Amino acid sequence: MTILFLNGWRALPGGMKPTLLAQRGHEVVTPKLSDDDFEEAVRVAQLEFHRFQPDCVVGLSRGGAVAININTGKARLVLLCPGWKKWGAAKTAKQGTVILHSKADDIVPFSFSEELIRNSGLPAEALIEIGNDHYLNDPDSLKKMVEVCEAIHFAGS
Repeated sequence: MTILFLNGWRALPGGMKPTLLAQRGHEVVTPKLSDDDFEEAVRVAQLEFHRFQPDCVVGLSRGGAVAININTGKARLVLLCPGWKKWGAAKTAKQGTVILHSKADDIVPFSFSEELIRNSGLPAEALIEIGNDHYLNDPDSLKKMVEVCEAIHFAGS
């Protein structure tokens, strides 16, 4: 499966989450997104989407905002603590989106993901409460991210 992984603000490509997905045998594309120009970040993400035609787009924090502001065609979205209220114009996520978020997130409030679920008409179970901070680097969160991405892959097989 090909995954477009959109990192958060000031995060460099190739961190723990994309590395874990790559170790599971997935092709993971992690473009460097502009930290200073959101529209440029969206432009780069859209170009990479068209270039690689991923099955899944994972967006972390600001990368989640980028993800809902690009045309992702039939690819499914997995948003990790998405910072959609701070960046971009999109106020909804497409059907089939799954959001992982921690109630203990002190950077992007959990209530933002609850609002995104409501705005989008997504079922309540599309929001999975997990983790103990914004970064979702704990073992349970990492495992759940992999499970959600791989469930998308197997559903499309």
